[in-house]
Amino acid sequence: MNILDKLNQDMKDAMRNKEKQRLMVIRSVKSALQNEAINKGEDLSEDEVLTVLSREMKQRKESLHEFEQAARTDLVEKTNADIQILTEYMPSPLSDSELRQIVEETVNETGASSKADMGKVMGAIMPKVKGRADGSKVKEYVQQSLI
Repeated sequence: MNILDKLNQDMKDAMRNKEKQRLMVIRSVKSALQNEAINKGEDLSEDEVLTVLSREMKQRKESLHEFEQAARTDLVEKTNADIQILTEYMPSPLSDSELRQIVEETVNETGASSKADMGKVMGAIMPKVKGRADGSKVKEYVQQSLI
């Protein structure tokens, strides 16, 4: 079952079970996916769906950080719940060792040797780890590899 089908099924289940929070998150994600499809002019591939899901997750994590700084515990709890729901639709994250291995392989593939090649390496890695690793962590590992 692809992600879109799972979202549709879970939305129906959330309506039946009167899960307001889950329903709100799923509708928000479906809206973002629909807007992306309209902008593109055709249906989204699984890869593009993952990109949108990653963007939605990133927005919520940034909001969470802001709410924590503002000491808004009510919004922190709500945003944490949103993140938990979104996590169900994301692919399983890469372990640190898997991520380091992908970084090393990509550095070797691109022939990068200094920090000046960082953009080239990041451009090659990000499609490989889409939705499965945080960009800041990837950047950190790439910097360590290019010392």
